[in-house]
Amino acid sequence: MPNKQNAKKALRQAVKRAALNKSRKDAYKKAIKATAKSQTLDEAKKMVVSAQKALDKAAKHGTIKKNTAARKLSRLMKKVNALAKK
Repeated sequence: MPNKQNAKKALRQAVKRAALNKSRKDAYKKAIKATAKSQTLDEAKKMVVSAQKALDKAAKHGTIKKNTAARKLSRLMKKVNALAKK
C-alpha cells in the first residue's frame, strides 16, 4: 500500500482507469465477435455499426490506438463484405 497521499490518489485513479479500459475493451470485442458470427448480410450490417461505434469510443478515450481501431474495423468489413459475395 502506498504511504504518501499522492501515491494513494494515483492508485485510486489507476484502478478506476483500468476498470473503464476493461469495459471499453470488452464492449468492442463483444461487438466484433457478434458481427463476425452473424449469418445474414442484413444482420451483419446492423451489427457492424455497433462494432464501429465501440471501436471509435475505445480509440477516442485512448484505450486502443486510432490505427488499431481502423485496422480491426477494416478486417471486420472484409468479413462482412465476404458475406455479401456469397
